[in-house]
Amino acid sequence: MSEPRVTIVIPARYASSRLPGKMLLRSTGKYLVQHVYERAKAAKSADRVLVATDDPRIQAAVQSFGGDCVMTRRDHASGTDRIAEVARMLNSDVVVNLQGDEPEIDPACLDLLPKLLADHPGAAMATLATPITDLETWQNPNCVKVVCDDNGSALYFSRSPIPAVRDGEPDFAARPARFLQHVGLYAYRREFLLEVAARPVASLESMEKLEQLRVLAMGRRIQVGLVDHVGRGVDTFEDYERFRRAA
Repeated sequence: MSEPRVTIVIPARYASSRLPGKMLLRSTGKYLVQHVYERAKAAKSADRVLVATDDPRIQAAVQSFGGDCVMTRRDHASGTDRIAEVARMLNSDVVVNLQGDEPEIDPACLDLLPKLLADHPGAAMATLATPITDLETWQNPNCVKVVCDDNGSALYFSRSPIPAVRDGEPDFAARPARFLQHVGLYAYRREFLLEVAARPVASLESMEKLEQLRVLAMGRRIQVGLVDHVGRGVDTFEDYERFRRAA
């Protein structure tokens, strides 16, 4: 069987609510989006890496460092919709969605995603999770949790602390890990990506504000791979300063 053709797409908007223009920050000597692009290029599974943007300033920045960039419409309601627009013009089997504010992403994580789809042909998409190690993270609504079945398929994603512990306290040291933080990386089979983008917002998705719940509402499988840790994304200027000092 031939290897699937994999494209990593990096959606990059200029109008971030908490840090506008963060894709173009370059106190390290490189644009933030360039750091992410170079990490993606280091993934062994990727046949192509491209940036999808709706802003000519980001397009110009990507072109300045020799990156591959495509322009998309401005009116997309979500990153999934932006990725789907790009996927329609791709000759790929698998499309990986990597956010443009993840400069510390491990390329091995990007390689794991298409492998999960290859190993689990019944899954429509794949994502990652990492063990939660403390009570504060588990209770934080900004930390999305995922519960899986015994085969690693997602049962539910939530901002609430799941699974609930009826008696006693949660044991974060137990292995295999019972409390998992969802990592917002996705690999889609191309045809499924086009299908899910055409569906209306699901009720659970609307309540939790989690796009992946649309997939579960459709009755489709999301395969979850476990990783020990992930790099921190850049949501605020403080996040960027931390990254700059470490770079």
